[in-house]
Amino acid sequence: MTRWIVAAAIMLTCCVPASAQSSQTRPELYTHAQAAALMDVTSGRLLYSSHGDDELRIASLTKIMTAIVAIEHGDFKKPVKVSKNAFGKEGSSIYLKMGEEMTLENMLYGLMLRSGNDAATAIAEHVGGSEEGFVYLMNEEAKQIGMSHSHFANPHGLDAEGHYSSANDMAKLTAYALHNPVFRDIVKTPTKKAPNPNESWDYKWDNKNKMLRLYDGADGVKTGYTKKAFRCLVSSATRNGQQLVAVTLNDGDDWNDHGKMLDYGFEYFPLTSLMEKGEAVKGYDLVVSNTFQYPFSKGEQEGVEKKLVLRQPARDGSADINFGLRGEIQIYLGGQQIGTVPVYQKGSFLPEERARNPVQNTMSPVHPSTFAGALAEVIRELFLQHNG
Repeated sequence: MTRWIVAAAIMLTCCVPASAQSSQTRPELYTHAQAAALMDVTSGRLLYSSHGDDELRIASLTKIMTAIVAIEHGDFKKPVKVSKNAFGKEGSSIYLKMGEEMTLENMLYGLMLRSGNDAATAIAEHVGGSEEGFVYLMNEEAKQIGMSHSHFANPHGLDAEGHYSSANDMAKLTAYALHNPVFRDIVKTPTKKAPNPNESWDYKWDNKNKMLRLYDGADGVKTGYTKKAFRCLVSSATRNGQQLVAVTLNDGDDWNDHGKMLDYGFEYFPLTSLMEKGEAVKGYDLVVSNTFQYPFSKGEQEGVEKKLVLRQPARDGSADINFGLRGEIQIYLGGQQIGTVPVYQKGSFLPEERARNPVQNTMSPVHPSTFAGALAEVIRELFLQHNG
């Protein structure tokens, strides 16, 4: 059996870490929020945080978790039946009737565009078997994503003891969710129509998120408000191929603050490509398998360090079946690993490039490409080609 262990750690680039002066070239960012965070979606890098780990009420921002759990565990085309418990849920509503049935897909639009608490409860009971069962899935998802300052007690966000999150955790959750194309499409939708079995007219839901109309490039995500949480907002926007997520908790001027935060991220942390798929590794008969991008502030890129880690042949001299995979490049900034990209022998099949989700597994390096994952992708492609 082929063994993957470190054979060499060769410095490709060695630079002095970026000085503190880079931060001095940026203006201070202030908001009216009790807590705030700004994150780059591609890399998962936290670009700004103020009281980011404070555990606070999050109101209907909860529904970001409700939506991604339902998307990952549910069948979009299956009908969701509205129970008495869902029908009678207080707060914001899409006015579902008791016993009414609607596909999970349409109900997710009602959940995210109009913040329906009735939809949240119906979805939870349908996907989780009960509201309690679904809340268990929410908290398990939070653990997997690495939300260490969060705990969920319900799927809708009505004030409850033991129901809280933080600005940093909500940024991490949203960055994770935005890698899902279904979630991404739902939250950027301005208006949605859905069949209404009880009336002659269809449901029509306009998105409550004013950022979609106020900010150029806005493409999500969720509003929230309760009497105890006050105004909460998660927004996202994409410009020049870079997507950012902004979070504010308890912010009376959130629309303006989010505009400032997003502008700040795009201006001072532009997404930069460090390497492109198929690019040759200087001095070696190797190429990189993925494009790698990261948001750098001015002067930071000078502190990037890359290490080429080559694999060691099997000790028993057995056949080495690796489909051209030869090792990986580990990428560091200021001594902290920010990514990993596999490298292949020139002329090898390179696995299909997929959008990485750096916050999916907090136990792994930021870039999820691994020897095992890359090898599995090659085997899958060869199998499909042989059996197609």
